[in-house]
Amino acid sequence: MPILAEGLPRKIADPFDYGGGNINPNRAADPGLIYDINPSDYNKFFGCAIKRTSVSCNGTSVPGYHLNLPSISVPNLRHSITIPRTVTNVGEVDAVYHAAIESPLGVKMDVEPSVLVFNATNKVQTFHVKLSPMWKLQGDYTFGSLTWYSGQKTVRIPIAARMTIYDFIADVA
Repeated sequence: MPILAEGLPRKIADPFDYGGGNINPNRAADPGLIYDINPSDYNKFFGCAIKRTSVSCNGTSVPGYHLNLPSISVPNLRHSITIPRTVTNVGEVDAVYHAAIESPLGVKMDVEPSVLVFNATNKVQTFHVKLSPMWKLQGDYTFGSLTWYSGQKTVRIPIAARMTIYDFIADVA
């Protein structure tokens, strides 16, 4: 029997409803890779509304999917977009991670580079996730993931995308 979301109307749960799953304390204490974020990045996301900062502001904000978070959610995928993510190796000094892609339904997903190599002098790597709609449909969110594998370590981030042809709210307002 499928997991159902609480609330009305009843529906089959999706990743927004059940989240990332249960935490494994041993694996959480030794994650391998982390997605670090600078507080100034949040200020750019909020359109520089937070004043007590030394970040220079031009009054524009960046979309949420540009925050360096361990997830990607694109609410209005109309055209191909490329999203950067930066990871820091906090595991074994010499590590090689390979990407495994599970594309959201109807979305072509590519990762460059598909292999991340870390050593004593190279602890931080940036990769780019390119999402492209495969067809023009107005629809609900579809879900996938990007998993980095290195021997015993797996680092997974969920990916959610909603293809839009026409954003009724944004285009009318």
